[in-house]
Amino acid sequence: MPASSPRPITIGILETGRPPQQLEEKYPNYPKMFEELLSGSGAEFRTYAILDGDFPKDPRECDAWLITGSRFGVYDGYEWIDKLKGFVRSAHQAKSPVVGICFGHQLIAEALGGRAEKSDRGWGVGLHEYDVTGKADWMEGERASFALQVSHQDQVTKVPEGGTVLASSDFCPNALIAYDDWAVTFQGHPEFGPDFSEDLIKMRRGTTLPEDFADKALATVDAGQDSELVARWIAAFLQKALHRETA
Repeated sequence: MPASSPRPITIGILETGRPPQQLEEKYPNYPKMFEELLSGSGAEFRTYAILDGDFPKDPRECDAWLITGSRFGVYDGYEWIDKLKGFVRSAHQAKSPVVGICFGHQLIAEALGGRAEKSDRGWGVGLHEYDVTGKADWMEGERASFALQVSHQDQVTKVPEGGTVLASSDFCPNALIAYDDWAVTFQGHPEFGPDFSEDLIKMRRGTTLPEDFADKALATVDAGQDSELVARWIAAFLQKALHRETA
């Protein structure tokens, strides 16, 4: 009999934020953005609305996890944030693979003893380029840099023990962090397209963001992002992490 195909992995998307209300009708929510981003991976998805108290019962409930971005800071004193840090530590102990994006990137660092805080560099918006400073076996090709849309004030300022920085920029020194074969985290947003990034900046222009600063960021959003590459990196990381776990 022919060998059966391996079952698709299930990624639990931990929803920690939602698009601004002004953009909710025009764009999908963050879990849907990630489902579209990772549609070529063959994975199946299950969303947990962490903001509403919908938590997994066990870190083995899904094969892997992805923590979304959020308007909140990892230092904000909400019960769900502290509970999520505890879940991350449980997933680390169980070696259940995790991907963190923006807020997720920062929360994983904090959960493991690092630090994230508002950067004295201020806001990062628009398209940012990062230099690849390290290489993991799930990173295809010989890329010297990659670019992603960003929207953040907070940054990881202390990398926890066990974390290795794989990409950085002058603005964001700890932009891509790998934690052995267990987790990988990105400060940038591979799930954001240029249209969403543009509308997000325009919404904040003249209020949160000074007009001239916003205009400079708007000029970058269509310069060519590497979301497809990062999606392949994430998919390869998860496959390798799960393979090593069962080998």
